[in-house]
Amino acid sequence: MMEALVPVLKSHPGPSVLVFSLLFRVAHQLLQRLPVPKVVKHDDFRSWKWRNLSVSLVHSVLTGAWALTCVVVWPETLRNIHSYHTPLSYLLVCVSTGYFVHDAGDIILTGHARGSWEFLIHHVLVIWNFLYALYTQLYVAGAVIALFVEVNSVTLHLRLMMKLAGVQSSSMFKINKFANLFTYIAFRLGAHFYITSYIFHNYSWMDHGGYLLFSMMVMNIMILIYFYRLLRADFFPWRQSYAGQNGMHNNSKKFLTD
Repeated sequence: MMEALVPVLKSHPGPSVLVFSLLFRVAHQLLQRLPVPKVVKHDDFRSWKWRNLSVSLVHSVLTGAWALTCVVVWPETLRNIHSYHTPLSYLLVCVSTGYFVHDAGDIILTGHARGSWEFLIHHVLVIWNFLYALYTQLYVAGAVIALFVEVNSVTLHLRLMMKLAGVQSSSMFKINKFANLFTYIAFRLGAHFYITSYIFHNYSWMDHGGYLLFSMMVMNIMILIYFYRLLRADFFPWRQSYAGQNGMHNNSKKFLTD
C-alpha cells in the first residue's frame, strides 16, 4: 500500500497536503465530543484553545514518534539531510504539513490571528520549507529531523492544557514541568542546532543553502525566546511582575506567552 500511495503523493504534493489538512479538521471535530474541564468549557477563548491544543497533541504524539522511528530504522537520515529520504519519511512530512495548514487556518478563521501572530510566523516558515521539500524531494530528511521538536510539543501542549484547566499546583504539572524542560533541550534545541550546524557547514553546495540557513536562524531566535519565557514562567516566577503572575486570572490569553 505504501508503495502505491507515496508515488501519488509525490505527483500531487499540494493536493495531498490539503487532504491531510482536512483529515486533521475531521479529528478536530471528533475531539470536540470529549469532555473538558468546567473552567475551560465556560470560557470561549479557553474552549477554543483547548480544542486547538487537543489536535496539536494528536499531531505531536503521532509525528514525534514517527520521526524518531524513521531515524532509528534509517540512520542515513541524519547523515544526508540534503537528498536522502524513504517513502515513510516523505509521507510523514506530507502529513505534518497538512497539520500546519489546518492549524494556521484554524487560528485565522476563528479570529485569533492577532493574538497568535508568533505562531502564524512559525507556521508559515514551516509550511514553506516543508512544501519545498515535498515538491523538490530535497531536504525531506531535514524535515524529519526538524519534527523531533514534536516530542517536546507533547509535554508543551500538556503543560498549556493543564494551565488552562487551572491545575498548576498538581504533582502532574510539576512532573511535566521538568519533562518539558528536558525535551525542550534534547529534542527542540538539539534538533534545530543540529540542522543549523549541518547547513552552515554545507550551504555552499546545497540547493538554496543560504535561504535555508537564514530560515533556521530566524526559527532559532524564536525558540530561544520561547525557552527564556518557559524558564521565566516555570522556574523563575518571582522575576515576573505581580500582574504577570496573576495574568491567568485577569486575562485568559496570558498563557500564550507563559
